[in-house]
Amino acid sequence: MKKNTSLVEYFLLLNISPLHYNNTVFHQISFGILMSEQTIDLKKRRFLTKATSVVGAVGVGFAAWPFLSTWKPSAKAKAAGAPVDVDISKLEAGQLVRVLWRKKPVWIFKRDEKALESLDSEDLISKLADADGTGNSKSQQPDYVTANYRSIENKESVAVIVGVCTHLGCSPTYRPEPGAADLGGDSWKGGFYCPCHGSKFDLAGRVYAGVPAPTNLVIPPYQYVTDSLIRVGVDQQNT
Repeated sequence: MKKNTSLVEYFLLLNISPLHYNNTVFHQISFGILMSEQTIDLKKRRFLTKATSVVGAVGVGFAAWPFLSTWKPSAKAKAAGAPVDVDISKLEAGQLVRVLWRKKPVWIFKRDEKALESLDSEDLISKLADADGTGNSKSQQPDYVTANYRSIENKESVAVIVGVCTHLGCSPTYRPEPGAADLGGDSWKGGFYCPCHGSKFDLAGRVYAGVPAPTNLVIPPYQYVTDSLIRVGVDQQNT
């Protein structure tokens, strides 16, 4: 029966005259219709209650997500200069990882004892344009990094360098293997080679003499949050 059907119309649909029924039958039918409508209303109320609860729960989820996401800097914020944290707990000697900071690649790599020894060798130093970083490259590094290793003191094995050639902005290739024939054979101690115009840098980012690049690679501000976590973009605090 349609919801808006009257009691008289209901009798007519059954081909029954309502005047032929006594009050008992009339009240029974009326009661049945009333109960039917109440049942429909009850079902509607239950449905609306459940639907409201579900929408409320979803609403809480959407409200919480923007709040939680603000705890971490966005990719846009990082590119604009926000600090970038790098976990180096699994970084092994010879491995290099790249992160983006201020829209530039930053290399974080680990040097073994042999590589560190080569950075101190007179043979290599004699081939560099500004080995101690006191010449044209003075502004290319923070004052808290060591001269030959260009890294934070007592953390010399890990280097943090902006991977952009100081000539015309290409990104050099990581060539850590000593003695590479195409880079000078025995005179090559490992480092970086720029394929654009041939500039070469050692494993501390120091530029070789006689190449197009005028200065050493840039060392960005960075600090150790813990022994295994580096934060690029924030200067190391003196302790």
